[in-house]
Amino acid sequence: MTELLLGPLLRHVDATSATIWVETGGPCEVRIGEVHARTFEVAGHHYALVVLTGLEPGRSTPYEVRLDGAVVWPEPDGDFPPSRIRTLQPGDPRFRLVFGSCRKPREQDALGPDALAAYAHRMAALDEAEWPESLLLLGDQVYADETTDATQEWLATRRDTKQPPGTEVADFEEYCHLYSEAWCDPAVRWLLSTVPTSMIFDDHDVRDDWNTSQAWREQMARTFWWRERIRGALVSYWVYQHLGNLGPRELAEDDLYQRVSTSGEDNAELLREFADRADREADGAKGTRWSYRRDFGPVRLLVIDSRAGRILEGGQRAMIGDEEFRWIEQQASGEFDHLLIGTSLPWLLPTALSAAQSVNERLCARPGLVGRASEWFRQLVDLEHWPAFRASFERLAKLVARVADDGPTSVSVLSGDVHHAYVAQAEIPGGTAAPVHQLTCSPVHNTVPWYMNRLFRAGWARSLTGVSEWLARRTGVPPAPLSWHCVSGPHFGNAVMELDVDGRTATATLLRADPGDDEEPIRLV
Repeated sequence: MTELLLGPLLRHVDATSATIWVETGGPCEVRIGEVHARTFEVAGHHYALVVLTGLEPGRSTPYEVRLDGAVVWPEPDGDFPPSRIRTLQPGDPRFRLVFGSCRKPREQDALGPDALAAYAHRMAALDEAEWPESLLLLGDQVYADETTDATQEWLATRRDTKQPPGTEVADFEEYCHLYSEAWCDPAVRWLLSTVPTSMIFDDHDVRDDWNTSQAWREQMARTFWWRERIRGALVSYWVYQHLGNLGPRELAEDDLYQRVSTSGEDNAELLREFADRADREADGAKGTRWSYRRDFGPVRLLVIDSRAGRILEGGQRAMIGDEEFRWIEQQASGEFDHLLIGTSLPWLLPTALSAAQSVNERLCARPGLVGRASEWFRQLVDLEHWPAFRASFERLAKLVARVADDGPTSVSVLSGDVHHAYVAQAEIPGGTAAPVHQLTCSPVHNTVPWYMNRLFRAGWARSLTGVSEWLARRTGVPPAPLSWHCVSGPHFGNAVMELDVDGRTATATLLRADPGDDEEPIRLV
């Protein structure tokens, strides 16, 4: 009997359709209800994305996964409720989304309890009506550059880990191992089988500081192992994460997916060529768009790729190319009550740190020793968030201000990356009809050195902010087009954040891995 290796992952769900992803131990037919799909092959691995259409709106339906007719999910004697597909009910004013980022495998107990696993146990004890409609994972689902002891032992059976890239992963096969390690925990596996999940990558999905600057890209290109590493990263991301972000119509219009899913042969070389194009920059654009949009009744979720889409060649520095940014601006218009912008990197950082990143960007552009030293410092302390791409920071600010004054009840930017959590409220000159917030939640399962805790706290201090803004003026950085202040946090420790919408109100709540330490809800509007 063919084995179910990973999944099922419930990915895209709307009022009448759903997609479910699996990895299997060999080629087979995957059947869910009356719908079936043949697996497709990538480098000897086998996957399927089952697309269910014509579902009844507002319906909760338990499901089984069959491989060549044999039931392989749910597992017998499981500790969790049956996996379910819960379609959206048009007109329902309520919506709950859970989000977070930065989750290392649970083997690393020194990091404390895993907030995603803890949320699964919390959710399983609730009435189904209280379950979230969506889960958003905002980066660092796998740590390709910081592997566990168990993975390092496995890597040593494949190659000499004393040679570069050492105990970091090197290719697609090793990425497959990381995803299996990350998603095999029973509680997390049930959660992902039951809550529709959207994803986007961040740097550790590939490597720390990924695409921080052109100097970084040139440095990595000089290594003999990088090309195969980035291929493995992007091919595995496309297979394990990106496909599930797409709905049935988008999948039907995606030429690459249609070729891969129907080829009947190993698609490794086709996807390697795709990865090369996706990583390549030409004429101020990248070869693919990883950003996407999801609609959940009164809520629009617009997820921005703030890693792979960066434009860095020829002296340019943009978080996203012009063509992709125009697409984002178009998607931010429409009929919805609440706009959620998901981006792995916070748009609004602690105020002093934001100004410091813009200063560093300006100094890195200077010739000679100052520029080289500033680039070294940028990579050392990760000065590569939105304010370090100042033109993109201001363009996003302009977009947010326009949307917030154009009809919705609220605009919230959802982010992770920085290994702590906070809620900040923006003040835009002239005011806006809708409030604007930055909601940051990280890590799900990781930590931050004690001295960084102090730095993040100090980053909101008026005195340090004043010094940073003085340096900004001295280096020619223009004043920020808006101001913001922290209304909750900073909070430290493993957690996820819930965002609850009920009609024209919205509330954010930080849920810690230990339920007894939850923060009080923050009313956004």
